[in-house]
Amino acid sequence: EQVRMFTDGACSGNPGPGGYAAILVSGPHRKELNGGFRLTTNNRMELMAIIAGLELLQRPCEVVVSSDSQYVVQAMQKRWPQRWRANGWRLADRLGKPGSGGLAKNPDLWERLLALCERHRVTFRWVRGHSGHPDNERCDELAEAWARHSGLPADAAYEESQRTSR
Repeated sequence: EQVRMFTDGACSGNPGPGGYAAILVSGPHRKELNGGFRLTTNNRMELMAIIAGLELLQRPCEVVVSSDSQYVVQAMQKRWPQRWRANGWRLADRLGKPGSGGLAKNPDLWERLLALCERHRVTFRWVRGHSGHPDNERCDELAEAWARHSGLPADAAYEESQRTSR
């Protein structure tokens, strides 16, 4: 089954309250989904949009993800998360020596995304944000709206990482 997925994440402040949205299209079927957290980052919301969309799929699919997040698209196209995971979620140093740099950010979400990419055949495409594509514009609206909701749940992994890094 082929699925086209459009995603976006938003954060009011960075960190701050955040929202994410995804639109999945397969043949005549279309599904919108969104959510958010009370304290998070824009990059975490970009990742969550893709994760939430892929988790919605009931069986393995061929998925084309269109995202305006260069952070996510470049990382996946260049297979950086696989290298970070292999090096204990450590980055390469300035000379390119694997595992000798600092810690990779958002390993909890990268791990979830990598597991989903093992289940589905996923292609990542970068699209320019705010360029008039109706589905990407709709994702932006949904994500921004969720970032403004009151009573959002905790992004527990992010909040815990902030407590332990002090």
